[in-house]
This record gives sequence, structure tokens and C-alpha cells, in this order.
Amino acid sequence: MRLNSTPGRIAVIACALFLLGSTATANASHGRECDTPSIDRLQQWLASGEGATEPATGSILVPRNRHDYSAKIKFLAHDWHVMVVWLGNRFEAQADLTESRGFWMTYRATADLHVQLRPASHWSGGDKWVTRIPSTGGRLVKRFFSFAERYWTTLPELGKPAYPLAEALDDARGLVFVGKTPNDLEFQGLRIDGYRPPCVY
Repeated sequence: MRLNSTPGRIAVIACALFLLGSTATANASHGRECDTPSIDRLQQWLASGEGATEPATGSILVPRNRHDYSAKIKFLAHDWHVMVVWLGNRFEAQADLTESRGFWMTYRATADLHVQLRPASHWSGGDKWVTRIPSTGGRLVKRFFSFAERYWTTLPELGKPAYPLAEALDDARGLVFVGKTPNDLEFQGLRIDGYRPPCVY
């Protein structure tokens, strides 16, 4: 159909721009995975070697299907286990999460655990702000974890940090998952509100 009138042409152009804008927004919100294995553009999912885990060290990413990956690890003992996700995909990187509401995580766990928000300025040691990651009974679930201060606490056994949660959000280097009981864990998604990890590998 031909539109000879100026108002008609303007309407078609406006409609096309709207559709293009909607597509661009949708694509930007979902992003694109990295060229090497990643989950929501997070490439470094690591068994740290702290505690009895399977695998003991290195990447825990495994193929889930032709295009997607899961991160799988088992905590094997009644002792502290540590699993790390580098938010900037390299140890030296950090992310400013001060404007982020929190993160969505798709995971399964057979026992409760905690995640620490570790800043670059206070990376070492166990004395970090934590939030509880509840057991899913082995079922795959998607849950939102807020960065609001009231949802974060400390673990007396690991110590209380000497800095506020706001400082950890300002120069966040990694999310560090810790647990003291046997646990069978799988992660299929971890999307942080307002933050798009850079692919570096």
C-alpha cells in the first residue's frame, strides 16, 4: 500500500522507529553471552581450593546444552567451603553497584549457604557482609536477593567487617559463596540489576 500523504509517511516512520527502539531496548536488557563459557556474561565461576569441594579448584562451568552453561560444585564436608564469582571477569576488576537494587539468581541447592559481597579494598578474610541463600531442596528456582542493608548481616564465626555495606557496593570485586555443610549446588543464572559484566576472554 502506498501512502502519498505526508501524515501517512510520518505515521509509518514513527511506527518503524518505535519498533526499532523496542527491539534495541529488549536486546540491550538481555545482552549477549561471551565468546567463551559464561552465565549472564559472568565468565569466572571458581572453586577456590578452600574446603573439600568437587571440583577442588578451577572453573566450575559445564555445558548445559549447545549454547548455555551451568556452574556446578559440591561442598563435601562439615567445614567451610568457598566458591567465587568475579564480577568483572578478572581479579583486578571491580564494579560499582551502589545504584543496583540487587540480583536475580537461578539456582538449586540442597542446603542453606551464604554469599559474601567482597570489595576490592577488603578482599581477603572471612569478615564480610553476607546474605543467606536458602536451600531449594534440590529444585531449580529463581529468586531475587536485594542489596538493601536490612537484608545483609554478618556471621559471628567469620567476623564482622570494619566497613559499611555501602563501601562493599562501591568497589565490588566478587560474590563469594560460603557454606559449612555438604551441599549440591548448581547455578544457571545470575543477573545483577543495572550492571552488565564486560567479556574479557
